[in-house]
Amino acid sequence: MELTEIIDRIGIIRTRAHLSARALSIAIGKNPSYIHLLENKRNFEPSLSTLLDIIEACNSTPEEFFYGNIERYSSDAKTLNFVKTLSESQQQAIMNLYDTTR
Repeated sequence: MELTEIIDRIGIIRTRAHLSARALSIAIGKNPSYIHLLENKRNFEPSLSTLLDIIEACNSTPEEFFYGNIERYSSDAKTLNFVKTLSESQQQAIMNLYDTTR
């Protein structure tokens, strides 16, 4: 994942969490302008520990943050959790149906 995509995703999860750049900066113990500078200047990158703090402060998870399509994460996770509740034969029936539609 490129740095620009990481920074874009920070903006996505920050917006979803209804946090201003200033509020998020303060929540992670940084200078009040840290997130604003990160999102707009893109001339530095957060450390791994800072990135994890950002993810946590935005009520997200590393799994969601790094998911291939962050916009679909919630829907895909809900679908997967539903499939996990099905019996093995029900799961196989779904896979058979899927195979016939390909």
